[in-house]
Amino acid sequence: MIILLDRDGVINKNVKGQYVSSWEGFEFLPRSLEAIRRLSESGLEINIVSNQAGVAKGIYTKAELDRITRNMLTKIEEAGGQIKAVYYCLHRDEDNCNCRKPKTGLYEQAIAGRKIDKEKVIVIGDSERDIVAGKKLGYRTILVLSGNTKNREAVDNFEVKPDSIALDLLDAVETVLVKEE
Repeated sequence: MIILLDRDGVINKNVKGQYVSSWEGFEFLPRSLEAIRRLSESGLEINIVSNQAGVAKGIYTKAELDRITRNMLTKIEEAGGQIKAVYYCLHRDEDNCNCRKPKTGLYEQAIAGRKIDKEKVIVIGDSERDIVAGKKLGYRTILVLSGNTKNREAVDNFEVKPDSIALDLLDAVETVLVKEE
């Protein structure tokens, strides 16, 4: 099983309308480190797949994004979690790249070169963009209500619905692990 996690709003706090532009501004969401540890202990592969347009917009540098990522991965490992890889789209919507969600390029990079049963890939995100990209590839999707999407009623306005809705990453992980048993 492969888990494709969005970052902002799933692993760390996402402040609407702002970017996490420094390590000092990065704050893990409650229970997210425990969730990643539990996935790791279950032997599941975890990849982070995230839009980070703040680089293209000049809000923070690629070097600062790399610093945030290194520190985030260190804290995840210290908590007992293991991330296989991190994939970022650094483009803006108007760049019309293939990697910016809801396009599928980042997810395809994470799975590249492997023959994977689509039923064995789960996308966990906090926005319709995450869900749309996952559904385009036939992956299972879980929407968490800890980031951009704050309540179940908001999902009524989604054109593409998630397979499941969870309060946060740990709630989503519990769903995943129950289905694995």
